[in-house]
Amino acid sequence: MTDLALLLKEEKSLILAALVAIACIFVEHSLLGAGHIVSLFAAAVLIAVIVLASTRVAHHAEILAHKVGDPYGTMILTLSAVAVEVMILAIMLGSSSSPTLVRDTIYSAVMLDINGILGLAALLGGLRHGEQPYNDNSGKTYGVMILTAMGISMIVPEFVPDDRWHYYSGFTIVAMVALYALFLKMQVGPHSYFFSYSYTKPRQTSRGAQPVGAVTNAAAVPLSVSSPLAAINAAPHSVDTAVRASGDQPGVTGGEVAHTVQDSAADSDDTSAAVSIGVILVGVVVIGFLAEFMAAFLDSGLEGTAAPPALMAVVVALISAAPEILTALRAALRNRMQNVINIAMGASLSTVILTVPVMEAIALYTGQPFIMAMTPVQTVMVVITLVVAAINLNDGETNAIEGMTHFVLFATFIMLTVLGL
Repeated sequence: MTDLALLLKEEKSLILAALVAIACIFVEHSLLGAGHIVSLFAAAVLIAVIVLASTRVAHHAEILAHKVGDPYGTMILTLSAVAVEVMILAIMLGSSSSPTLVRDTIYSAVMLDINGILGLAALLGGLRHGEQPYNDNSGKTYGVMILTAMGISMIVPEFVPDDRWHYYSGFTIVAMVALYALFLKMQVGPHSYFFSYSYTKPRQTSRGAQPVGAVTNAAAVPLSVSSPLAAINAAPHSVDTAVRASGDQPGVTGGEVAHTVQDSAADSDDTSAAVSIGVILVGVVVIGFLAEFMAAFLDSGLEGTAAPPALMAVVVALISAAPEILTALRAALRNRMQNVINIAMGASLSTVILTVPVMEAIALYTGQPFIMAMTPVQTVMVVITLVVAAINLNDGETNAIEGMTHFVLFATFIMLTVLGL
């Protein structure tokens, strides 16, 4: 099988997305004229196709992150995810009359990441493993960064007069860029250990069997925030294998095993950087076309209905978080809570700290401001969420009770959205 044929086979999801986008060009007007039900069905199909395409973009971003290393790998991962979200938002802003779409999307993403993903993962992981360890420095760092970023960009604007929004938007852009620059330096600099955790190697009996009560899925591997998806997708089986293989080899440390496994995981995918870059660019373009059609179908389907105003924002947040949800759940069930913290809290921070300055810059360029100040209900939900996260992520271990508290907050968010609040 030629390289091209193999690539086409691997990217069948992206090819399907491109074919659907082409088909929409010819059938858009017919579907829009067929009624609300047909439009909503078409929007649902497009959402599913966009999720498939975004998963492939995330996969190739991980490949590039492995190849180039930090800090560029970190930037590729965060920027690729945020690029998809910003592009969808920009397209939907053009077809939507809602001035709160950006605000509601960022708010929904934070609720989904922290309360939904982290809550469900900690709940299921806690029911299976009991208390799950992680590096408490990561939870504290993420929490204070998210609170600062949301406070500056989504709470303080409530008190800024309309005739001075240009000045404050410019300040917000500078503040977010400065925060992200420092955070990136911490990720890849002397404080990178804040975002990693070394799991204890399983003990071996004289016969090589694992004693009762030993950690079943542990491996001495630092789980870096720079590549949370790759760490759990590539490492679980290979790390355990490497640890078992080195268990009886004197002088082989957990850290050496971890570096060997990570290097082999990176080398195992022989996809060239040029191919990954090409697939990412094609994927982003395809997602852009699909998002434009999805926005039109969603607007037509919801027109004249009693659908919640923030429904479109929830859809955008769900599309952005889709590649991370299953990854976080797999990590929790394998007792690797550090991955879950990095994914859930890191995704929330990236959404706020990178999406806000881009959208603020678009508003300054077009001269059309949008509402960034959260409603009182949203502000209360964010404050409760971050306070609960600060308490739960303070001791280096999660459990099912802590997961349940976040998941109940997520259910509250869904209920408030349904009620239109």
